Amino acid sequence: MRQIFLDTETTGLSPEAGDRIIEIGCIEMVNRRPTGNNLHRYINPQRSSHEDAVKVHGLTDEFLADKPLFAAIADELLEFCAGAEIIIHNAAFDIGFLDAELRRLGRPPFASIVAKVSDSLTMAREMFPGKSNSLDALCRRLEVDNSNRTLHGALLDAGLLAEVYIRLTRGQNTLAIDAGDAGAGELAIAAIDFSVYRLPVILADEAELAAHEAVLAGIDKASSGKTRWRALEQPAPAVA
Repeated sequence: MRQIFLDTETTGLSPEAGDRIIEIGCIEMVNRRPTGNNLHRYINPQRSSHEDAVKVHGLTDEFLADKPLFAAIADELLEFCAGAEIIIHNAAFDIGFLDAELRRLGRPPFASIVAKVSDSLTMAREMFPGKSNSLDALCRRLEVDNSNRTLHGALLDAGLLAEVYIRLTRGQNTLAIDAGDAGAGELAIAAIDFSVYRLPVILADEAELAAHEAVLAGIDKASSGKTRWRALEQPAPAVA
């Protein structure tokens, strides 16, 4: 299974208002493993970026002035993505910009040349309803290191998304690897029966017991003797 994790940076928020793509980053995975075959291009949008957008991605008009136009990289991008599952965080945003660029060139919509488009934001909202599901929030929740993300960058964000996606679809609380995840020439990890092992029980020594009792006594004093465990320690009244 070939998957492409894709991200874009743009001059603003609205392709309908004429905003353009200025950066595209694509990370390729095959059978859930990165191949190192990635695509990263800066693009001259032929217009200025909004001030707020520059604060997000840091790509100035001067930096982009000598970069190729989208028309020059369109064939390369479409060939790279053809037939793959494309995974995007908030896919409607990036697909809207890609389709607008392709329409200018008289090309069909982006989704028509790929196997399918999957939205990791929709997936995250189903898994974590009511919580923040931005890429940064997911990195924190799923323990993906995003310390280098001082500014947004298409290739960096595509790489972070790939790591987030693997954790979303495998489960962040398990180290088990599905047998179906094993690539050619690799061995899947066998299940281990832990019932055959006896775990040692280490009892507290006198000093530890005394320290524990002191903590409980302090809590009991602070609550004016209302702690539940003290009541439970009292012997049950004798039955007449």
